[in-house]
Amino acid sequence: MSSLTNPVYPVIWHNDSVSLIDQTRLPNEYAFVEIHRSEDMARAIKTMIVRGAPAIGVAAAYGMYLGAREIETDNRDEFLESLEKVAQMLRSTRPTAVNLFWAISRMMKTAYETLGTVQEIKQILLETAQIINSEDLQTCQEIGNHGLTVLPSTPEKLTILTHCNAGGLATAGYGTALGVVRSAFREGRLARVFADETRPRLQGAKLTSWECVQEGIPVTVITDSMAAHCMKQNLIHAVVVGADRIAANGDTANKIGTYSLALIAKAHQIPFFVAAPLSTIDFSLHDGTQIPIEERNPEEIYKVGDTILTPAGVEFYNPAFDVTPAELIAAIITEHGAFVPKELKTIQEKQMA
Repeated sequence: MSSLTNPVYPVIWHNDSVSLIDQTRLPNEYAFVEIHRSEDMARAIKTMIVRGAPAIGVAAAYGMYLGAREIETDNRDEFLESLEKVAQMLRSTRPTAVNLFWAISRMMKTAYETLGTVQEIKQILLETAQIINSEDLQTCQEIGNHGLTVLPSTPEKLTILTHCNAGGLATAGYGTALGVVRSAFREGRLARVFADETRPRLQGAKLTSWECVQEGIPVTVITDSMAAHCMKQNLIHAVVVGADRIAANGDTANKIGTYSLALIAKAHQIPFFVAAPLSTIDFSLHDGTQIPIEERNPEEIYKVGDTILTPAGVEFYNPAFDVTPAELIAAIITEHGAFVPKELKTIQEKQMA
């Protein structure tokens, strides 16, 4: 059994402000950004200082409290009206990550249901954000442990391929997909992680590899286009990725390139798993065609740092996510266990009971 060190916590409440690991500076610089205002939190989410669906949800919850703290009225109705504006500002930052909307809705529900003065509502909002933070950390650890039950049993230790970053940096800590990796490493079942570089923002090359190095997990970075070759060479036992939104039928939106990875895995008869908390499942959407897909600045494609890669006059298309059909997913690993996509309906029915 291996021991884990150097845990990563990207969102920390400290001294009446939020400390965010600035993920745009990794891996070359490990720096924090202090957030004191809701507008600054919205900007941090939009510019991907904080990223990853669960981490965005945690950050947004604190952003709601910061916005509440800024509202200068003791009138309950005026306070709630102003808080709705804060919620709308935060909702507009990233359209695909459903945890953002889930966390904001939970904070608004808390505000409306809390009896007492405006100051008491503000205090309860802070406590709720802290609960969301701690719950997510526990959720990720449970996801990691449930992942162990579905990973392939092999005579040798496993090699797992992952895409983008679904680690501690993308959550409150520990991670979803990388949480499964961490648990496998802890139990002595993991030989190596293969991390897709993940164009165009290189979250795999910059962030996933950084997290693995911090904890001594053997990691090999490959370009996105090398995945099929690695599978054909029998270098990969399983693929585990995170998710930004999962429709009720199991169709899953994740970082662009995930869909093609699932197709390649199916062609090589390699199990493809999605690891995500239940809060990532959007039961209001029947299937993946209804998931909104964020399009980002084309600079992410034609520039690396200050270097321009393409000739003038070229046009660009930069969707940040794609949708993997449920039939390509072996199981969705949640904090309540691993389920084949068609079983998600049962989870919804239990939640509504």
